[in-house]
Amino acid sequence: MSKNSLLLYISWLTALVATLGSLYFSEVRQFIPCDMCWYQRIAMYPLVILLGMATFRSDIEMKRYALPFSVIGMGLSSLHYAEQKIESFGGMAPCQSGVPCDGEYINWLGFITIPFLALIAFVIITVCLLLIQTGKKNG
Repeated sequence: MSKNSLLLYISWLTALVATLGSLYFSEVRQFIPCDMCWYQRIAMYPLVILLGMATFRSDIEMKRYALPFSVIGMGLSSLHYAEQKIESFGGMAPCQSGVPCDGEYINWLGFITIPFLALIAFVIITVCLLLIQTGKKNG
């Protein structure tokens, strides 16, 4: 297995685990997602399909389509985590779903929340995609 194929596989597996984790929290544990959680899901769920196809086909060019989703998701997760952990950020954008975005369903070790888990997944995916070598060199 080449380095690029391994990076694609790790990216896809990370997106798959993150998606299954979010579905576990909402469908099994009955945690109602807030608006920010939905936006993060909108960024994560397509990555399962895009990176799955890329992994199956060894299509390293797919990174140009997947990378914007992971970078946007990283930004959303960072903002959501800041809303939870930095008091002055809380309530900047009122939630419309009835679930406050600064609420914490889980708080493992005092800092691991659901948006933090999403942020870690988006960071892993982004780093893996950035490390993929497309073989195109300038000059």
